Amino acid sequence: MQGWRWDVFCRVIDNFGDVGVSWRLCSALAARGHAVRLWIDDASALAWMAPGGAAGVTVHAFDDASAAAEVGDVVVETFGCDPPPAFVAAMAGRPVPPVWINLEYLSAEPYVERSHGLRSPQFSGPGAGLDKWFFYPGFTAHTGGLLQHPPAPDAAEARAWVAAQGWAPAPGERGVLLFGYASPALPDLIAALAAAPALLWVPPGSLQDQQAGLALPAGLRVQPLPWLPSTAFDRLLQAADLRLVRGEDSFVRAQLLGDAPLLWQIYPQDDGAHGPKLDAWLDLQLAGAAPGLAAAVRRAHVAINGLAPGPFALPDATAWAARHQGWQTQLRNQPDLVTQLLAFVETRKRAISG
Repeated sequence: MQGWRWDVFCRVIDNFGDVGVSWRLCSALAARGHAVRLWIDDASALAWMAPGGAAGVTVHAFDDASAAAEVGDVVVETFGCDPPPAFVAAMAGRPVPPVWINLEYLSAEPYVERSHGLRSPQFSGPGAGLDKWFFYPGFTAHTGGLLQHPPAPDAAEARAWVAAQGWAPAPGERGVLLFGYASPALPDLIAALAAAPALLWVPPGSLQDQQAGLALPAGLRVQPLPWLPSTAFDRLLQAADLRLVRGEDSFVRAQLLGDAPLLWQIYPQDDGAHGPKLDAWLDLQLAGAAPGLAAAVRRAHVAINGLAPGPFALPDATAWAARHQGWQTQLRNQPDLVTQLLAFVETRKRAISG
């Protein structure tokens, strides 16, 4: 298969998850020999997220796509962001239209398997006559899989990198990554972590601001972090003994990297839709787990997400880590998102030309 020209569109909503997923997709496609243009409305986060860029990827202002001289072979709109109308009209004007993909948000909910790969004919507007295809990331064989680029860093190399930054835990300390949103449960989490010595790595954001206002119990130290390139953040995930992560991109990476368990702080939504989304993932991740462990992991997630009152407690570390490692093996053994996306596009192109 020869390399295709890809146009990937991204609008940054908040918290950098949109740009994180879009950049990881673009760099993964380029690593497989494709030429990629990323059209984005706010590329400022790439200055620290991907300071070296990636060979084969060029970055452009979102609205400049309206005047693009040509359209790629594949157009991906991330999270339904809608390319500019003039660009869509140019897509419709091509003798052979591009394959148009809407890469959706990640979820473990049942609708993902039902909706993955569905066709959406465009009956009006500048794209009338085109087809848009829904591509859903997911955790099961009936979804589009997960972004697994780049491969996991070597564990010893990750620990050496952390030490070289001056961020290594002292002997007898755990390294705990706290990359989340401000939470009413944070004081309880800090208290639970104080049961054993730990160094808390806290990246920028509202949780770092909240933590800075809390008194640390004996046995805990904190290391505030700057914004890190995605490859450096991967090393931190690999080296940590416990990870609190948020959103989508860091959530996926924490499931694929490292041996340590994770807490997922899901993006809160005003209508409460994040609760069922969290439950759906926990149902999959904890399938087959011992009932006591499953209940403890679920209670910890409900508490850290502020979905129910009650004290916060950490599950048994050994059993929790074993559950994580089994889940991780299951995910790694599934076809990754880029492999599935390329196969999907190949099928659509054959249908268009044949």
